[in-house]
Amino acid sequence: MTGTDDTAAIIDELFAVIEQRKETLPADSYTASLFTHEKGENAVLEKLGEETTELILAAKDDDEDELAHEAADIVYHLLVLLSMKEMGIDDLRDELATRR
Repeated sequence: MTGTDDTAAIIDELFAVIEQRKETLPADSYTASLFTHEKGENAVLEKLGEETTELILAAKDDDEDELAHEAADIVYHLLVLLSMKEMGIDDLRDELATRR
């Protein structure tokens, strides 16, 4: 299991890559394609819905590997959505902190 500091660094790094791909829009990047997709935000929202369903099914089946995989997919697409909405990791951290 990864430590808390390592996990935070991984999420920060992932968000930085998402922001960079949004800025540079490399042609071979899945992330960039989400920002340029003709459906735009709807494509990311659809992916979040799809991944959430897959997460629920993995949890119901007690499939820990698949549960971790789908949870990572949700986090990734959530970070893309935050970036689309001009929000950042600190916005998420601040909201979580208020719920502590």
